[in-house]
Amino acid sequence: MSAGRRPIISGNWKMNFDHFEAIHAARALGLRLASADVAGVDVTVHPPFTDLRSVQTVVEAEEVPVVLGAQNCAVEDSGAFTGEVSPLMLARLHVGYVIVGHSERRRLFGETDDLVAAKAASVVRNGMVPVCCVGETETEREEGMTRDRLASQVDAVAVSLGPSAVGASVVAYEPVWAIGSGRAATPEDAQEACGWIREVIGMVAGDEAAATVRIQYGGSVTPENTSALLEGADVDGLLVGGASLDVAAFVAIVQAAAGVPA
Repeated sequence: MSAGRRPIISGNWKMNFDHFEAIHAARALGLRLASADVAGVDVTVHPPFTDLRSVQTVVEAEEVPVVLGAQNCAVEDSGAFTGEVSPLMLARLHVGYVIVGHSERRRLFGETDDLVAAKAASVVRNGMVPVCCVGETETEREEGMTRDRLASQVDAVAVSLGPSAVGASVVAYEPVWAIGSGRAATPEDAQEACGWIREVIGMVAGDEAAATVRIQYGGSVTPENTSALLEGADVDGLLVGGASLDVAAFVAIVQAAAGVPA
């Protein structure tokens, strides 16, 4: 991590927890997360859409020290888009961060680089911060295409947002081969990829944007590998999937990121 960029730990609940379970998880976070845990780190949680209002109520009423996030959004603010959720609706629920372009959205729902870039722009337009996910598949990695794939994904977002918005955004490097596999990238892998992402942003959006953008690593993150993953100078945080469903494990990850003794 860099001393000049505040680390950010994000919990992506994916399609888990009904609203009763989400309320319980949010309250458990409030009981376990102390002010010291978040003094030097930002923490976001990203429930399913049906849980957002419930979690928002708990977080605000009980002063849980996390920022509410969402997992996806539409490009448009309103209109005839059955089944979609607009960024404007999310902003009015006090959502602060929105994940766009998660590998599952790209792989399972066919989201292209251009669509992801448009979603990122819609998030910024509505006053929220996009968490822009990029990453290579195992095949792309084996064929030596990691840098090219990351560059194309990052370029699309950077061009869409422009230098100022890119610098204020979050990019999450999530190697597809590591997500949910139990096989995390090594700290060296994470740093190499995050360093390359920062270099690409510098080439597209300028040095200032590259210096301020926060880059997360995501993929089989655990309390045990948190500190090592964050040792990289260009790794500014973690996008946590499965471990975020276990409140104790997620809090341990936050504490490790903040340097709080276990």
